[in-house]
Amino acid sequence: QVQLVESGGGLVGPGGSLRLSCTASESTLGKYTIGWFRQAPGKEREALSCISSADDMTHYSNSVKGRFVISRENAKNTVYLQMNSLKPEDTAMYYCAAGELYDTYYLFRGCNGMEYWGAGTQVTVSS
Repeated sequence: QVQLVESGGGLVGPGGSLRLSCTASESTLGKYTIGWFRQAPGKEREALSCISSADDMTHYSNSVKGRFVISRENAKNTVYLQMNSLKPEDTAMYYCAAGELYDTYYLFRGCNGMEYWGAGTQVTVSS
């Protein structure tokens, strides 16, 4: 069972940028579809983006398309989420997750259905 650790969260002003990292405990991160999600207090968890194991397919939610970019470096067992033009409504706990089924199972479901989750990293956008 893969273990995931998120990092890179923090406090940033509106319009700023942050890069989140999701690092795996094993060297086989490349076999998993990886997704980024967030949950704000009092709100449901929201799928933001996911990337195929082969790094050839991505999916973005409408709320982050054009502002966030997902990427992966399998050799470093790490997936990134570059977040630009941040808004106060982006404030949330951000989680990465891994799915071990075939890539399109998750990408065609808006990144939902992943099996393994990290503990999250807090992102706060405020002036």
